[in-house]
Order: sequence, then C-alpha cells, then structure tokens
Amino acid sequence: MTHIIFDFTDLPSFFFYMLFIVLFSDKPDCGEIRASKLQAHIDWLEKNKKFIPVGGSLRQELGETPKGGLWIVNADSKDQIDTLIKTDPFFIAGLRQSYEILHWSKANAERMVLI
Repeated sequence: MTHIIFDFTDLPSFFFYMLFIVLFSDKPDCGEIRASKLQAHIDWLEKNKKFIPVGGSLRQELGETPKGGLWIVNADSKDQIDTLIKTDPFFIAGLRQSYEILHWSKANAERMVLI
C-alpha cells in the first residue's frame, strides 16, 4: 500500500483562512464614479490578492453598467474584511450602496481551482 503524505508548508498562507463571499450593491446612476476609480480599484485588488483571489462586477446583461460586485475572500474574520473594504477606492469614492459579508462553505473543499 502506498501512503501519501501531504506537506502543507509550501502552500500559500491564504489556504488556511476562512472563506467568505462579499456581495456589493452600487448606488444607482454612479457609473461615472466606477469609471473614474476603476484602475485604482483594480490596482488595489492586485495589492490585496492574498485576501481577495477572485473578484468582479455584477450586471443584469453584458455591456450594461455594473450594479455591484462579488469577491471571494480568504480572511480571519468578518471584521478583517470590513476593515479591508473601507480601504477600497470604490468604497472611499462613495460607489457602494451596501455590502454583505457571508461565510462560504465551498463544496469539494479539497479541490482547488483557478478561475
């Protein structure tokens, strides 16, 4: 019988945090704020990719102005995420109407995928 030994020392640290989903709703008619802060927001997401490996905008139809966004987040707590959100250029500029931080229980937790 062959035994497989898992060595977790080489895994990125984000594999050991809890998973969350953050759902954002944007204020209506604020597309100009989104457009003007988009590059700063993308740069900020890149800087924080350890915590937010996946994020993106949400819209009713392709080509429409986004109505909000969704992040998959690796964090220690909801408080840590709340603090992080308040440093996002979109939040600082007043784009966000609301957000909800939800614990996420990923199906097939052992399966890691790239999106």
